[in-house]
Amino acid sequence: MEWYIKWFIRASLVWFTLGIFLGIAIAAHPLWVIYRPAHAHMNVVGFITMMIFGVGYQLLPRLFGHPLKSQALAVTHWWFANGGLALMVVGWFMAPNVPGSASAMVTTTGGVLFTLGALTFVINMWRTFDAADARVKASKAAGSGGKQLPTLGE
Repeated sequence: MEWYIKWFIRASLVWFTLGIFLGIAIAAHPLWVIYRPAHAHMNVVGFITMMIFGVGYQLLPRLFGHPLKSQALAVTHWWFANGGLALMVVGWFMAPNVPGSASAMVTTTGGVLFTLGALTFVINMWRTFDAADARVKASKAAGSGGKQLPTLGE
């Protein structure tokens, strides 16, 4: 398994742990319900989405029988997604405590970074799938019957 895949899965587990602890803190101190957006994003974006990204990077290229088009893009994705989520969480913690629009700027910057990271995932996977399709098409044109690289189960 490539190291960046492990980083996505480990980041997922870290975000899940942070989300659990914040959830317990909110339950113990009901006035902390103002931090619910941070809690929700730690669990949904941090845990679930990062896990999907990690598993996607591991599984999808194998299902298509073609290596990932760009590992550098995957690493960029990791930094943008996790850095962006961290900024969003910080912004939501700032919101009740910092007057003015500083917290909105931090949250928005984080959201933009996360979105850019997610788009790199889409672009990388799309290019991987296109490369797999092109290889199959070229193989068929060459008369080899379109044999692909072996997938995980072969």
